[in-house]
Amino acid sequence: MPEYLEILLLFGVGVVAGVINVMAGGGSSLTLPALIFLGLDSAAANGTNRVGILIQSLFATLSFRKEKISGLNLSLRLAALTIPGAILGAIIAVRISDEWFERILGLIMIGIVISMIVPKSKNGITSEEGKKTWLIYPIMFAIGFYGGFVQVGVGFLIMAALYHLLKINLVFVNMHKVFITLIFTIPALFIFIWTDNVDWLLGLVLAVGNGLGGWWAARISVRGGEKIIRYVLILAILIMSLKLLGLF
Repeated sequence: MPEYLEILLLFGVGVVAGVINVMAGGGSSLTLPALIFLGLDSAAANGTNRVGILIQSLFATLSFRKEKISGLNLSLRLAALTIPGAILGAIIAVRISDEWFERILGLIMIGIVISMIVPKSKNGITSEEGKKTWLIYPIMFAIGFYGGFVQVGVGFLIMAALYHLLKINLVFVNMHKVFITLIFTIPALFIFIWTDNVDWLLGLVLAVGNGLGGWWAARISVRGGEKIIRYVLILAILIMSLKLLGLF
């Protein structure tokens, strides 16, 4: 495939993934295979993908702030809890073999889909501020570890924790999610850079697409409210499920 077609393909995948990541999660299930298809090994694809995630999260965060949706204090506290786990996860990710990485990724993806289709309790009222619970501390550390290790579907995990555990409104869940992802991606990306597992050309192309998709997705989620987020979330889960079953 000519190089300019590879760039256009990756940019397009980046835009779609940026929208999916911000509105729901699982966009990396598109970008990681795309990067591997373009010739990168698992570790390099994993690291290169973080460049796009970083820019996407930055643009989405700025877009939420422009729409006057913010909660910096809570976002910072939650993000800080993910950093140690993200560093540990990234260190393990660059040391594991391609074969084991793909096996673990497959099991994780199946687990995510199962967790998202299990019926949840309907008797809970959400709010912008949410509620307090000590369980959020180990859960955010674990989410940080997962995000540092593989990234794929981490948005689902953050949304599940903030929505079902802290009872935060979905629009604000998305706002916190992109900021948390922005923060824990920084040390994780540094480790991939340090171990020479980033292709900067592909990473920057992906970042432009991710950033554009993330910016518009944030605006759509604010203006569409919880209803549009639920629809996109269901669609994202369906796509991931079909992919796991080999039907997509």
